[in-house]
Amino acid sequence: MATQSPVRGRILDTAAFLFYSEGIRAVSADRIIADAHTTKVTFYRHFRTKEDLVVAYLQDQSARVRAAAGQLSADPCTGLLQLAEAMGAEACVPGFRGCPFINAAAEYPDAGSPVRGVVRDHRQWLHTEVSGRIAQLGAARPGDVADQLLMLRDGAMVHGYVADPAGVSASLISAGRAILAAAAP
Repeated sequence: MATQSPVRGRILDTAAFLFYSEGIRAVSADRIIADAHTTKVTFYRHFRTKEDLVVAYLQDQSARVRAAAGQLSADPCTGLLQLAEAMGAEACVPGFRGCPFINAAAEYPDAGSPVRGVVRDHRQWLHTEVSGRIAQLGAARPGDVADQLLMLRDGAMVHGYVADPAGVSASLISAGRAILAAAAP
């Protein structure tokens, strides 16, 4: 893998902060260029369009999540618990604005857009990760149980943003355990 240039990294870091804190469509390419202390020529050398930058931002977010998931326990139950704890803790951090993938999907309604493609790929990876662990626990329909847990996770992400995040982690874990108990062999 080629090393990312410092300028490209600075543009991407600036965009990630602004996209997450203010919304993707609310932030112009000119704003990113100014805040990243670069020029339009340099910006467009690295990203042909703002949409290319959004795709790179989401791919970077997905890579970070995947790297964190690689640190989870191999034990399926412990790994799922660690995942829920991490998601619940994330929802309690100052500046939390929900899931960047859900946010991006809301801002890009065209299912055929490259942005939605990255969202879809990330969601499929997450579903595979969760359903694989559920299958290891012996649940009869791991894909269906994963759907339920991911809907619960999505609700927790939204709740953590629009409501008081206190208790999100404990509620997410409690509800997730109930779903897993109902699916137990």
